[in-house]
Amino acid sequence: MALCLTVVLSTVAGSGEMSTCFTKSTEALVIATFHTEGRSLVRLARLFVDDQDAAEDLVQEAFIRLARHASAVADETKVPAYLRSIVLNLARDHNRRGLVSHRHLAASGREIDVVVNPVDDLLVQDERHAIVLAAVRALSFRQRDCITLRYFEEQGIESIATTLKISPNSVKTHLQRGLAALHASLDLSLALSSDLSLEDAQ
Repeated sequence: MALCLTVVLSTVAGSGEMSTCFTKSTEALVIATFHTEGRSLVRLARLFVDDQDAAEDLVQEAFIRLARHASAVADETKVPAYLRSIVLNLARDHNRRGLVSHRHLAASGREIDVVVNPVDDLLVQDERHAIVLAAVRALSFRQRDCITLRYFEEQGIESIATTLKISPNSVKTHLQRGLAALHASLDLSLALSSDLSLEDAQ
């Protein structure tokens, strides 16, 4: 499986937006961020969709939106959080309305930019991960997002707050409630073996 930067660039160019919003600085930002964040964003999307291709399409769509609206992100250090927010929203909507695949826009023999190693896929490493993941998916969307970013993506409280556009105290509250719900729905030993601890939300 591969996530392709060429698809992102060709989609924006093909829409006629290259000259109006896709400046050289924006292109450089998209390319650099794609190579540093693409793999982790696919992993994040994969936590919420069962299909690897769909996860890659979600991330490609997120980068296309970044390319179109990069000027809206005043602080470039917040671009990863901006992309995570888009991926979470797209993943939430995926089952209801789906996304149009952008793969048909790629040229034959396209360049492969980011290869996602199946070994890194949390969903196939351990049966316990699948059980925990199912429980996480059953949480309210805000609790789910906070738990996912904190424990699967190892983001700090401030980073999660920036991504979700909520206060750090709200993040802590959602983490505490989400963890309590997980402990109630999972066997305690399974939850502990997955390194979920209420203390981490403090």
